[in-house]
Amino acid sequence: MTSRSDAVVLIGPMGAGKTSIGKRVAKTLGRTFYDSDVAITRAHGPIETIFAEQGEPHFRALERDAVRAGLATGGIVSLGGGAVTDAETRAALRDQRVVLLTVEPRVVAGRVLGSARPLLAGDGGLERWKAIYAERRPLYEELADVTFDTSSGPLAHVVENVVAWVRDTEKEDS
Repeated sequence: MTSRSDAVVLIGPMGAGKTSIGKRVAKTLGRTFYDSDVAITRAHGPIETIFAEQGEPHFRALERDAVRAGLATGGIVSLGGGAVTDAETRAALRDQRVVLLTVEPRVVAGRVLGSARPLLAGDGGLERWKAIYAERRPLYEELADVTFDTSSGPLAHVVENVVAWVRDTEKEDS
């Protein structure tokens, strides 16, 4: 069995529920919760402003640092949807427990469209979401140890399933 860190990382597309589920998983397991997007916003200002003024490459560099800081907490770590596009971030995730949260396009429309997410701004947001998800999906699947869909049913069921999976993997690793 390979040695893994204590962190549990939630990845997936925008609107999959990484933050909501991550907070509940952390609470249930008695661990810290870290959201890379929140950390970036606190340290550098709104993400949409960073994108507009400094560009996506600069944002991804900030995100890479935020992900490393999150992994160091050893808690539950929620990543922004595009974090996996950075090769260094993917490398940092290789020894982590990685949970992929997925969501159907019909559901995500109500969750994120009209929000301040820079990659979905303007008309055609759902079509852009679909294209972005299709582009990133192979990276998500490459990194994921397990996948849970958040499209239907109570959020509590997804939380319970993630918690059970974490506990099972910890038993296997001990």
